[in-house]
Amino acid sequence: MSLQLEKPREELVAWQGQPIFDPMGEVHDMADTAAIMENLDLIISVDTSTAHLAGGLARPVWMVSRWDACWRWGDDGESTPWYPTMRIFRSQERSFKPVLAQVGAALREWCKNWRA
Repeated sequence: MSLQLEKPREELVAWQGQPIFDPMGEVHDMADTAAIMENLDLIISVDTSTAHLAGGLARPVWMVSRWDACWRWGDDGESTPWYPTMRIFRSQERSFKPVLAQVGAALREWCKNWRA
């Protein structure tokens, strides 16, 4: 599922991989996005309003952070005092490839225990 709004949604049209469900054509504001999030088991995002909204709603959220992350996330660790339900995956280099591999491994493990 994608929670992406506006122009980046156009990139989904060209996607050739696994089908992506995109409910955002019916979304008009953050309240609509929040309603969708309330029904999700896990939200994975980069440092955008999506991550902040999920954290503010106390939804389980994994945030992929750039190597030169915003000051609010600190310099290390997987957690933040801002959002107790957030897990931070920190890129250690300018490429997202290694950190996305970490997210993939963590997601596979999470799926094993999901609703267990």
